[in-house]
Amino acid sequence: MQSAFVFLIDTLFSLLFWVFLLRLLLQWNRSSLRNPVVGAVMQLTNWLVLPLRRILPSIGRIDTASLVSVFAVALLQIGALRVAAGMDLPDGGSWLIAAALEVLRSALWLYFWAIFAYALISMIAPGVDSPVLDILDALCEPILRRIRRAVPNVAGLDLSPMWAGIIIQVLLILLR
Repeated sequence: MQSAFVFLIDTLFSLLFWVFLLRLLLQWNRSSLRNPVVGAVMQLTNWLVLPLRRILPSIGRIDTASLVSVFAVALLQIGALRVAAGMDLPDGGSWLIAAALEVLRSALWLYFWAIFAYALISMIAPGVDSPVLDILDALCEPILRRIRRAVPNVAGLDLSPMWAGIIIQVLLILLR
């Protein structure tokens, strides 16, 4: 019974966390607010971000309210999972470190799967336009463009998604 409760808590907080993380990354990549998927992500997260924005000013391109909300949800997720599992809450320092590591790992995994989907869609249905593909383009192209500068195409084949996946996996291994 307890494992089902822990699973439910983990799933709900993970979904909430992923939506807030996606909002942060979409804002950093300046995704179009006219995209219906971006609009949905904004609406789902406005309940926390907008009140925080009144208190926390942006710093350059970084929306401090979105960044703080991602960390707040990560802290809540870690705390709720520990309580649901019958464990004590961690001390402040280790709690913050665990939240920072969770945010980094999750962002890397999000980019890994976004790049994978972006490469797969570009092979299966090149030239197709959709709101999801626009989001994938906004997330993946800044990273893939940097890799393309260092790694040229081989016989017309773009290897940048493969190299991005390798780099992300190495970073994930280092974060363990």
